Amino acid sequence: MDIEELRSRVQAELPRLRSDLEDLVRIESVSADPARVAEVQRSAEAVATLFRAEGFEDTRIVSAREDGGAPAVIARKPAPQGRPTVLLYAHHDVQPENDHAEWTSPPFEPTERDGRLFARGAADDKAGIVAHLAAVRALGDDLGVGVTVFVEGEEEVGSDTLPDLLREHADTLRADVIVIADSANWDIGVPALTTSLRGLVRVDVTVRTLTHAVHSGMWGGLVPDALMALTRLLASLHDDAGDVAVEGLVSGPAADVEYPADRLRAESGAHPGVELIGTGSVVERLWTKPALTVTGVDAPRVEGASNTLTPVARAKISLRVAPGDTTAHALACLRHHLEAHVPWGAQLAVDLVDTGEATRIDATGPAYDAARQAFTEAWDGTAPVDMGVGGSIPFIAEFLETFPEASVLVTGVEDPDTRAHGIDEGLHLAEFERVCLAETRLLDLLAGVGAAD
Repeated sequence: MDIEELRSRVQAELPRLRSDLEDLVRIESVSADPARVAEVQRSAEAVATLFRAEGFEDTRIVSAREDGGAPAVIARKPAPQGRPTVLLYAHHDVQPENDHAEWTSPPFEPTERDGRLFARGAADDKAGIVAHLAAVRALGDDLGVGVTVFVEGEEEVGSDTLPDLLREHADTLRADVIVIADSANWDIGVPALTTSLRGLVRVDVTVRTLTHAVHSGMWGGLVPDALMALTRLLASLHDDAGDVAVEGLVSGPAADVEYPADRLRAESGAHPGVELIGTGSVVERLWTKPALTVTGVDAPRVEGASNTLTPVARAKISLRVAPGDTTAHALACLRHHLEAHVPWGAQLAVDLVDTGEATRIDATGPAYDAARQAFTEAWDGTAPVDMGVGGSIPFIAEFLETFPEASVLVTGVEDPDTRAHGIDEGLHLAEFERVCLAETRLLDLLAGVGAAD
């Protein structure tokens, strides 16, 4: 179809789509909060109602476990003979909103300011749901592909039961092309396809030097305290340049993309006097090299601290694993480093918290060609960037493993100032219109790509 005809159709649907999005974000579907389980269920029901209204007769709310799997929505429109089936993924659960007082407007009351719609979930990822809805509505009876919608309900708590769902419903979810609308675009006015994501290994590290606390004046200078030992151990994890010093971890090249220094500073929130760490290009450091962060420390509080040697101290370490590495290999490297560098014979325990595999996508073939054309047309001639993401979306690896024959496209509605997971999360409304048009055009173009045998 003509791109301008599709643009007109999308624009005609925007008021209703905006209303649907606002209704969804008013539902407090915080999957991490046991007190809001009913809200997560209500969110799933609202999503199912939206797609039933678009003629998805086979629409179900499913969960993988009777003892607590979060509700997901599966909705299907069969493919015409010889046409491909496209699986459209998003998630309806959201992050906790934290302190309401820190928000400029109430977190679950959608509010427009300066061309953005602010609310928890307005972008991540209820806008992804509505982008799928937009494409289906805009094409209407001209939808030339089969569409299966899969909207998960526990992405923000690690997609614990997603592998079970994929196995249980593999025949229903199997598709030629999978569109995962849970990433970001490169910039306002510049679309992107996400082609790599780092993996994740998290461990709790405990260091013990004493069986009990003792007087620091009586024993200080002879017996090491646990906090001293832990800080020396943590300091060994980076070299003087700030690169991760754990031997054996994989690094790789990144796309040749310029990341302007002023934008980098603004988006990262780095203090003007703080030097950036690591070596290599900015995007290599963010996308294709390992990164290691200490995200928490258990030790005596400063206020009220006594003059004693601390017997035990603990830290949580978050290791981002580069594409091309595996979590098993990265964990083994990290364990070896910690065991080799724990000082003064201190007792060390390393407890695995969780893992998520890195992803590297071979973004070639007819589906990717169609996506690049659709994005270029929707952004008025600006071609999409092949982008990496430094964070982790482990479920993408699950899709690749479960459906190896499918072309997986990772797209998104976010931009560098979306502030997903943070205070004042917001959706850029003009970019959202382009996202909706791009997905509509993508489904239109995929109708010309034959189904897999």
